[in-house]
Amino acid sequence: MKAVVYQGLRDVRVMDMPDAKIERPTDVLVKITTSNICGSDLHMYEGRTDMEKGNILGHENMGVVVEIGKAVDRIKVGDRVCLPFNIGCGFCKNCERGLTGFCLTTNPGSAGAAYGFAGMGPYSGGQAEYLRVPYADFNCLKLPPNAEEKENDYVMLSDVFPTGYHATELARVRLGESVVIYGAGPVGLMAAHSAVIKGASKVMVVDTHKDRLALAEKAGAIPIDDTDGTCVDQILALTHGKGADSGCECVGFQCTHHGHEVPNVTMNNLVKTVRATGSIGVVGVFIAEDPNAQDKLAKKGQIAFDFGQFWLKGQRIATGQANVKAYNRQLRDLIAANKANPSFIVSHELPLDDAAEGYKNFDARKDGWTKVILKTGA
Repeated sequence: MKAVVYQGLRDVRVMDMPDAKIERPTDVLVKITTSNICGSDLHMYEGRTDMEKGNILGHENMGVVVEIGKAVDRIKVGDRVCLPFNIGCGFCKNCERGLTGFCLTTNPGSAGAAYGFAGMGPYSGGQAEYLRVPYADFNCLKLPPNAEEKENDYVMLSDVFPTGYHATELARVRLGESVVIYGAGPVGLMAAHSAVIKGASKVMVVDTHKDRLALAEKAGAIPIDDTDGTCVDQILALTHGKGADSGCECVGFQCTHHGHEVPNVTMNNLVKTVRATGSIGVVGVFIAEDPNAQDKLAKKGQIAFDFGQFWLKGQRIATGQANVKAYNRQLRDLIAANKANPSFIVSHELPLDDAAEGYKNFDARKDGWTKVILKTGA
């Protein structure tokens, strides 16, 4: 089968790989129809992880079930499904509590597994023609009859839409309250979309990329251009000097400020721009070690954080990857009812064979390259 294979620093290639196959009775085999390139795929592409050469990338996947294991009961051949990026078993302590992003079974010795991701288990990614799905009855989200028509919306249920929604849950975004979101990439845009759906009275999105800020405005948010470094003043002016009720970090450890990586700038700006006793949700990726970081602390997975100001303001921070299954059914039904349209972030739709071009331009943050989806054809 054709697949997008990691070959090293900024080198991915579409290659012929052994076909994915059922390995356990609880598996199904999915013929992939759409797979997204995620911002976190770029961490591996840029050599910022321990991703091994020869691995297949891709954790935002959907497609059609073509084969089922002998122990699979709920999922049938022909079902069109979307796959949560985090792989859960359904029966461990964390999965039973709904914390499927921290499954204790699927990646022994660690908490959490994912498709095609460094350090997240032995699972191949879905930027390929076929994907093996473990514990399929638990992990597969069955899609409604309009799945093919709304494919570009439903594929966002694999990661980016639930992750954006998760940011607003961690930040305790409430009806009629205000929120500031740092980052107008795909996750930040999905956080803005989610905050609008939840009835936030004022949604502010901070970034320096004008094309992405335009999409934030399209989603119903107030764009905050931080090109000149005045975002804190702008947000305080919009909130009568008090700060937003809540804030979301949707950038992560590779945040750039005036052309340099400054991994702590969004966190410290959130402390400044969220009101006293407000809540902050962090879904931007921060890693335990980053040997290639420019910042000495970041090499050890640390940042210089304004803890004193954070403590004085009595703020709250919640972090971590999204437990996709906690949200994907509800978000699916919003899409089906035309109450959510996450595909507005899609900028480029490419055939799988052009994946290397997609990675190159998305990594360069080339103007207009906001979200890239790969089509394998069904």
